[in-house]
Amino acid sequence: MRASRLISILLLLQTRGRMTAQQLADELEVSIRTVYRDVDELSGSGIPVYADRGSRGGFQLVEGYRTRLTGLTPEEAETLFLSGYPGPAAQLGLGTVLAAAQLKVLAALPPELRSRASRVRQRFHLDAPGWFQEPDVAPHLQAIAEAVWSDRRLKMRYRRGSQDGDVVERIADPLGLVSKAGVWYLVAQAGSIRTYRVSRIMELAILPDRFERPDEFDLAVYWEQSVVAYEDSLPSFPAVVRIRGVGLTRLPSALGPGRAREALASAGNPDDEGWLTLEMRLEDFWNAETVLLQLGPDAEVLEPIELRRHIADITRAMAGRYG
Repeated sequence: MRASRLISILLLLQTRGRMTAQQLADELEVSIRTVYRDVDELSGSGIPVYADRGSRGGFQLVEGYRTRLTGLTPEEAETLFLSGYPGPAAQLGLGTVLAAAQLKVLAALPPELRSRASRVRQRFHLDAPGWFQEPDVAPHLQAIAEAVWSDRRLKMRYRRGSQDGDVVERIADPLGLVSKAGVWYLVAQAGSIRTYRVSRIMELAILPDRFERPDEFDLAVYWEQSVVAYEDSLPSFPAVVRIRGVGLTRLPSALGPGRAREALASAGNPDDEGWLTLEMRLEDFWNAETVLLQLGPDAEVLEPIELRRHIADITRAMAGRYG
C-alpha cells in the first residue's frame, strides 16, 4: 500500500504541479501526517520534491523533473509480466486493473523490450494452487482487499479451527493479504498481529474510521517468520527409521522437503547394504502411518516400539487382504 501511495504522490505532483498537504491527503484519503511522512520518504529516496511555506505553499517537484520507465534490462522487462498472478488478482477484483497496468507498461517500453516482454505471457503461466484441491471459498475477500487498500478497520465474526470451532468477534486493522497454495489469509492487528484464514470469516463490516499502519511492519518478513513458527508449533515425536533406495527418493514428498532435510542431516554413514539410519519428526500415529506406507518396503521403523508394532499390524492386515 505505501509503495503504491508513494507512486501516486509522485504522479500527482508531476501532473498537477504544486499541491498542499491537505489536497494530497484528501486525494489519497489519508491523514496529513501520513502525507508528510511519505513526502519525506520520497525526498530521501532521491526524488527532487520540495516544500514552499506560506498560504500559497505546498509540495512540488523541481521544474522539468519527470519520471519515466527507462533503464529496464531485457530480463527486468520480461519479469514484469510474471510479477502478477492473474487468478489471485481476479479474486481481489483487480483482474482488469492488472491487465490495464501491464498494457500501459508494455506501451511505455522501447520496441526491442516490448517484443520480449509480450512473449513471456505466451511461454509461462503461473498456477499457484496444488493438484486436486477444492477452491477455498472466501466471499469477503474483495471487501477485505478494499479495507487493506484504504487502511480502514474491520469488524468481523470469525470461526476458529474446523467447521465446529468457536465463533469470535474481532475489530482489527487489516495489514495485508497473503495467498498460499490457493488459500487466502488476512494478516491483521487486533491487539497483537495475527493471521486469519479468509474463508473462516463469517460476517464482515468495513468501519468508517481509519488506522495508522505500523511503520516497522513488513508483510513478507512477518509471513516468513509466522510460517516457521507455525511449522515448529506442530505436535511431533521422534521416530528412528532406517531407509534406503526408493524409500530415500520418496522421502521429500512423503515427509515434506523441510523435515526430510532435517532427517537426512541426522543420518550417519550407510551400512554395507546401503541402509541409512535417521531420526524423523512425525506429528502422530496417523501421520506416521501415511508417511511410512508411502516409503514402502525400503523403510523400517526401529523406534518407538509402539510405532513399529502399529506399522507391522497394518502391513499384516494389508497382506491378508491382498493375499
